[in-house]
Amino acid sequence: MSTVTVSEKKEFIHWFLGHHELRKREVAWLLSYLSSKEELLAKVHFVEHVSLLPKSIIISTKCSDMPPFQFSRKKRVGTDVEAVFYDLQLFPNEDIYIGLYFQDRTSCPKFAAVLEGNPMERQDLVQDQLLSLFAELLLDQAVRQFQKKQLYAKIDESLENQDKDTFLKLSQELRKLLEESK
Repeated sequence: MSTVTVSEKKEFIHWFLGHHELRKREVAWLLSYLSSKEELLAKVHFVEHVSLLPKSIIISTKCSDMPPFQFSRKKRVGTDVEAVFYDLQLFPNEDIYIGLYFQDRTSCPKFAAVLEGNPMERQDLVQDQLLSLFAELLLDQAVRQFQKKQLYAKIDESLENQDKDTFLKLSQELRKLLEESK
């Protein structure tokens, strides 16, 4: 996760509030409150997606189709801005992830400057990569077993047909396959 300074976050919030109209007036108060408390702002992380995070807020402007405001804490979701104020007072040391939705957010350099990664998405990515690797290993093992079985069958057939050349060729292939499996 990249580290964005408290002053960068504060500057961004002031810019954001000055340039965007929020769908809920109380959300502006919440953002102003966060920007006035450096110890809280240090725990704030702006992310692209808030999925799977233990404590997150979705905030959208009037030009967005996203919900005006949504607060999620440990899989409980609510739309009451006041609940965040209480939560911040009860749990000031917990990280909070904010997803902002506004027009042209994907091309906004000011937003990109404060954007941090979602740590849960990285964990999912690592899990996906490990599962993919495991599946690849299983597939390789299954292919080798299939090839071995086929070679044994062809070797048996060459013995039945008393085909010495084919037997020697297939035995060499089997030896090579068994060495690769080690």
